[in-house]
Amino acid sequence: MNSNNSNSRRSFLKNAGSLSVGIAGMTAIAANLPTDIRKKEKNGKLFINDISGTKDRIERVKIATLGMQRYDWEQGVVAQAFLEMGEIDLAVSFARGAILRQEKGRFSVLKGNGPINDCASVGEVVLFAAKHTGDLVFQKGADEMLDVIKTTSHKTADGIIYHTQEPQKGVWSDATYMLPPFLAASGDFQESMKQIEGYRKYLYNEKDQLYSHMWDDEKKVLNRADYWGVGNGWSAAGMVRIIKMLPDSMMAEKKKLIGYTKDVIDGCLKYLRNDGMFHDVVNRPDTFVEVNLSQMLCYSIFRGVAAGYLDKSYLKPTEIMRKAANDKVDKLGYVNDVCGVPHFNRPYFAPEGQAFYLLMETAAKDLA
Repeated sequence: MNSNNSNSRRSFLKNAGSLSVGIAGMTAIAANLPTDIRKKEKNGKLFINDISGTKDRIERVKIATLGMQRYDWEQGVVAQAFLEMGEIDLAVSFARGAILRQEKGRFSVLKGNGPINDCASVGEVVLFAAKHTGDLVFQKGADEMLDVIKTTSHKTADGIIYHTQEPQKGVWSDATYMLPPFLAASGDFQESMKQIEGYRKYLYNEKDQLYSHMWDDEKKVLNRADYWGVGNGWSAAGMVRIIKMLPDSMMAEKKKLIGYTKDVIDGCLKYLRNDGMFHDVVNRPDTFVEVNLSQMLCYSIFRGVAAGYLDKSYLKPTEIMRKAANDKVDKLGYVNDVCGVPHFNRPYFAPEGQAFYLLMETAAKDLA
């Protein structure tokens, strides 16, 4: 999540609210649509009928996700969801889309929004596309993004790349899912582990087994010490991906990462509500309730149990978490009440919430 242009977004929402008052009483009449368009209406049947089961629900979520506008990290997580689902053509298309908006080596740049970590989030999918298609455009794109990562000076004194865009100097818990998996997929396992250790150093609380959200490296303070649920979900899911990629020659690092993953899952599960959801800041009941962390933990647990490093007892809480998420999918395929766009300060909708529904269901299917 990147907070650039937040003021302009707030202004838009405020103005949009004022506009709606001014046009009260006006009604859009669909009957006035062109005849040739109306004749094609019979082709769209999916959203007319009620959801008929898991397969139908997944298809609706997929279609709704494709229609959502996306920033860099959203492009990355949605692309990763399609890759893990086996939707190869869509994954390759998303990789190509990221390259279409590649600026100065950074993937998926929109209106100047291009923090290194978030831009790198689609990197594993781009590398897959390079191998799958043999098209040099993908390898060239990946190499340019990696060059940005390797040459940037925008990092802490001990080499941890800032999650925030220049000139802001912030380390965020989101980063574990964004940058280290790309580094691991490219074969730079040591740098991937170095970045994870850095996030842990700046953000992790050993006693509570949770990551704070934001470290301000200029002021040398946690400028958001809160245990943001989704930030901890990003951490768990990102480490799960890297565990899968580490070679057997790095068994010590793999065991360490497995321990880190168990720690954060355990830390989150202490705060699981009876309805299968979590508070946005997991240990603060005064914050709103949302369901994306539930999806992220389900994904991480399903992958960990399937790989054999998480005990099957971890599956028990996934029953209510997965049910909670599925109950939140509406007829149009939107996962309701995830920590939502544009400011992630309310239960609403978000591309990352859509993506993690798809990732959760894919991981559940792969485990079965």
